[in-house]
Order: sequence, then structure tokens, then C-alpha cells
Amino acid sequence: MNPNRRNFLRHASALSASGLAYRLGGMAGLSALAGNAAAQTAPSDYKALVCVFLFGGVDGNSVLIPYDSAGYAQYAAVRTPGSGIQLAQSALLPIQPASTSTPFGLHPNLGELQGLFNQKKLAFLANVGTLNAPTSKANYQAERPDSLYSHSDQQRQWQSSISDGLSRTGWGGRIADKVAALNGATTFPVVTSIAGTNLFITGEAANPLALPVSGGIGLKGFNSGAQSSARLAALQQLLALDTGNTFIKGASAISAQAISLSGIVTPILASTTSAVSGFFAGQNSSIAQQLQQVAKLIEARAQIGLKRQVFFVSLGSFDTHSNELNTLSTLFGQLSPALKSLHDATVQLGVSDQVTTFSLSDFGRTFQPASGGGSDHAWGNHHFVMGGAVKGGDLYGRYPTLVLAGPDDAEKEGRWIPTTAVDQYGATLARWFGVADADMAQVFPNLASFGNSNLGFLG
Repeated sequence: MNPNRRNFLRHASALSASGLAYRLGGMAGLSALAGNAAAQTAPSDYKALVCVFLFGGVDGNSVLIPYDSAGYAQYAAVRTPGSGIQLAQSALLPIQPASTSTPFGLHPNLGELQGLFNQKKLAFLANVGTLNAPTSKANYQAERPDSLYSHSDQQRQWQSSISDGLSRTGWGGRIADKVAALNGATTFPVVTSIAGTNLFITGEAANPLALPVSGGIGLKGFNSGAQSSARLAALQQLLALDTGNTFIKGASAISAQAISLSGIVTPILASTTSAVSGFFAGQNSSIAQQLQQVAKLIEARAQIGLKRQVFFVSLGSFDTHSNELNTLSTLFGQLSPALKSLHDATVQLGVSDQVTTFSLSDFGRTFQPASGGGSDHAWGNHHFVMGGAVKGGDLYGRYPTLVLAGPDDAEKEGRWIPTTAVDQYGATLARWFGVADADMAQVFPNLASFGNSNLGFLG
């Protein structure tokens, strides 16, 4: 086959197989026709990464705030009561990182994260962002990433870890490529998205699976019964025909894979006897429904037969140029309990030490308030990492100095220059997941530009 056509088909299948599976519909009847996966013993060395992407650029300055008198005074000097985005010190949820004498306060709607932090099941990573090289005010103009404050470009850079050019793949997909061999002969995708197709899940070889926020997947019009069985058999015969056309053959393979996957996935997602569904009871938000799908798939790891899985979920509307206080209260009020439910589900399943959940976002937001009770696009941001393997109850990285035009401000609006790179953040997760040191440069091509590739937040 022509190499260009082979590459086209491989990358097309990485997107189209998942897209087709997503569009197959919600009919559970196909599961009986396609057959269920054989029961297996859950692998003892199972591990999962769960990426939670917060689209729009979450305001880290409203997530993690100094709680001591001097630190809060710096915060309140810029985010004044009249700014419309000040969080009162008395409303903050206090936490004490183990490695610093400075206490911090969390947004008042992150109560579940406060509890997980105090239980040492969650940690924060301060001031992480896209970087081409270690950067300071002195070399900021020379080293700044491409299109630094653009939503689409920074989403792409966070998902690819490439900040000085385009990338066809994301670091979640490249991780999946490197650990695929650990899964043996199974054809079930390493990567599953409950938030559509995106760059993060796209690898060179890995074919990601995209699933709906609720329900299973199946072929519409294929109900149970003899006629449906005959119809499915006829379809499968058509897909197996060799037309001699490379593109038709590729499309047929994608369709056949999607049908096969539906027979495995639909019974799992449509199950009414799941032991984890109760943890999400009463939560109707999209992020809760997405994480419930993730929990069900982790619960069914024995049927799926994978030793490694990467999941992608998302929550949007964090582009808070105005009305930030109300927007964040709503979004954090959805996110925090949903994350706690996922953690509790992994405890119930006995895999809390084997599942690590982490956040990404476009960028941080300006420390300086914007008119209309909001904030503008910025750079470095604070993120969370959750799970039983996390060395929780601590703050990793260096928290910025909260001074406009100060030593950590790229300009004069409080756009923090990251002191930790996405590459270092991702490499710490990848190493725990099983990516060999020899493969790390292929997953994170710019990692060698930064001194420390293990930030220490995972055991």
C-alpha cells in the first residue's frame, strides 16, 4: 500500500472509528446480537489515567488563594471587593500543604476537594503551563509559546505538549501508543473519550473510542430477534468484502470495529446493576454523567481485558470575562462532587491506588480583574491531581508572587509565567502509568529542555 494512504487510513481511523461508534445510536439491542465479552479476572496491575479538561481557561486565582494574613492581603489589594470577583477570606476553605508553612484557601464550592486534600488523596500543582524552555521575565519575549493567549492554540498546546509548532498527536494518545503492548492481544482501545474526539486522545497507532455522555452505543434499527440477527449477519458480510479500494476497505474496517465494540460497551454502560452508579445519584451535570461512564468502564475492566486505560472528560464555560463569581460557583458546584464520586467509586472497586485523575485547561486568567466582574486570558495555572497513589495533602511547584508587574508577571495584568511545564506534569503521570524512561522523549519531545521530569506527586 502507498505509505501516504496507509498514514491517512491510520489517522482517519483514529478519529472515525470513535466518531462512528459515537453516532451508532443508543440501541442496547445490538449487544445481544454482537455478543458479550467473555468474563475474565481483572488484571492485578491495572492502571487508569483520567484527564479532566476544563475548557475556557479556569481561573486558578479563584481556586487556590493564600490564606495567611499577608498573602490574603496581597490578593485583596488587587481583587478588591469592588472588582466583583473577590472571594472573602472567611468564605475560603482552608488547607495546609505539608511542605509549606503557608496555608491556602480553596474556592467555597470545592468542599469535596478540600476533604480529599485533607485525606491526602489529592494534591495541587502550582503555576504550570505551556513552555518552550524555562522562562523568566528576562527571556519571555524570546521564549513565549506560539499564540499564547488564544483558546484554540493553547488547548492544542496543552493537549499535545508542543508549543512551537503543530502536532498531529496528543500526549494522551502517545502514552497509549507506548503502553499498548502491556494490554496483550486485546483490540479494545486504550483511550476512551466521553467528550468527543480531540487532539489529546490521538496517537500514531492508538484508535480512540468516543462514547456518549449517557447510555450505550448500538446500531439503530437493529432490535433483538431473528430478522435483526439476519440483518446484522448480512451487514457483517458486506463489511468483509474485498472491493480492492483502499478507502472503502478502511471504512469497512472502521465500521466492523465499531460494531464489535458496541457489543462489549453497551451492556456495561446500560447495566442497571452497576455497583458504582449510586455514588453519582442526584447529580445531573454533564461532568458527573461523564465520570459515571468512566467509573462503569473501570468497574468492567475484567470484561474489557485491558491493563492500561486513558480516559478524557471535559467541563466547559470557564471563559469568565464577566459574571465570574456566579459562573464558577455553578461549575465548581458540579465538578467537586462529581470528582469525589469518582474517587469513592474507585475505593468501592478496590482500585483507588490504580486510578489517577488530573486536570488540564487552556490557560490561567489574569489576576487583575476585568470589567464586568470577570478576568482575561492569561498563562500559568494551578491544577489538581487525585487518587490513592497521589502523595496528597501537599502543593507541588512554586506558587507565584501575587503582585502585578512583579517577578512572576509576564506583563502587568497578572499573567503568571509558568514555573512548571506541561511536559514535566505529563511525564510524571506517564512514568507512573508505565511509560519507560527510554520512551519518554517520544511522548514529550521537549522534555529534555526542563531539568526535572518527575515532580514527585505520585508514589
